Amino acid sequence: MDNALEFLLEQAKERENQAVLALNKARTELDGYYQQLQQIEKYRLDYCQQLIDRGKQGLSASQYTHLNRFLTTLDNTLSKQKQAENHFKDQVSNCENHWLECRKQRRSYEWLRDKKQTEKNKLEERREQKQMDEFSTLQYSRMLSNRVN
Repeated sequence: MDNALEFLLEQAKERENQAVLALNKARTELDGYYQQLQQIEKYRLDYCQQLIDRGKQGLSASQYTHLNRFLTTLDNTLSKQKQAENHFKDQVSNCENHWLECRKQRRSYEWLRDKKQTEKNKLEERREQKQMDEFSTLQYSRMLSNRVN
């Protein structure tokens, strides 16, 4: 039974390690998403500033339409990126929940192993105490019989 419990504990530790790796990956992907979003927003702001600067110099209707269309495309890209945020956050949340479950299972196996070890130690202590008591009784009996003789 002890070997089976140790096997289960090792398996639980491995699952927990895999869950930690998945969680770290999900967090890294979320961070990457935020960096990408920030870059797109910065690019959009830079582009808007260029549009303002060009507008001060004068733009034809065709140039304005082209620049405005590009801004609309950037806005659509930003909108789609922001919708993807929930996906990345959900991934992190799911990985966190999975990791917590794996950790809980590992801790349960450790608790059970420790409980079994404590029970085993108590039984061993009782056995040793019983042997000591028997030895003391035997010694006392020998001492009494030696006095009588």
